[in-house]
Amino acid sequence: MKLATWNVNSLKVRLGHVQEWLTANPVDVLCLQELKLTDDKFPIAELAAHGYTAHFTGQKTYNGVAILVNHAKVGEATDIVRNLPNFPDEQQRLISATIAGTRIVCGYFPNGQSLESDKFVYKLKWLDALTHWLAGEMANHPRLALLGDYNIAPEDRDVHDPKAWEGQNLVSPQEREAFARLEGLGLRDAFRLFDQPEKIFSWWDYRMGAFRRNAGLRIDHILLSAALAERCTACEVDPVPRKWEQPSDHAPVVATLAA
Repeated sequence: MKLATWNVNSLKVRLGHVQEWLTANPVDVLCLQELKLTDDKFPIAELAAHGYTAHFTGQKTYNGVAILVNHAKVGEATDIVRNLPNFPDEQQRLISATIAGTRIVCGYFPNGQSLESDKFVYKLKWLDALTHWLAGEMANHPRLALLGDYNIAPEDRDVHDPKAWEGQNLVSPQEREAFARLEGLGLRDAFRLFDQPEKIFSWWDYRMGAFRRNAGLRIDHILLSAALAERCTACEVDPVPRKWEQPSDHAPVVATLAA
């Protein structure tokens, strides 16, 4: 089974990119973040033409998440849950489903903006609620994968210039501690299960030629429960779509699980 996550930064703008990428990379499950459209605008038919059933919760202008399922290969998704049951929230940031016996959780984690912002307080509260909810989910689903844009670079090696970013949002001790608490549930960072080249990132700012200079952060992750981590044979970031015209500022991350 191949699982992937991609913050597309507007599905309306990037639909052609998603279709092109899926043609070249027919993964079993693709989790999308930052749809930036309402449910009535979701391109159900266009994605169905590529063989994918979509489950989603959208929002105008901001947020929105979706799980695309290659139903011919892995069957239909069941037990769809939208948003965190323990965190009332108007922002559409989470969707989960059971697919081929695996619980898939797709999240667009809050950005936080700055450590002095109310949005940062919201981010930490959201992360705390997610962690508590996931503890119950993992008890019920030994095979669980948490995919998404975490808006957290968990270590200095996930940052192109740690000194320049020190003390800032996305790399703060509070956010890294929250990431560590997720790992403390028994989740493993699929990317770090393997030896990886240095300076591999999943997000690059649109400004100042960041992608050309590889001045990025690794903030898009796939965390796997122990039962899935032992089946994981590879995890990679695919930078190719970041080179396309009018790209998302994020690149897809793909994990391969043995049968």
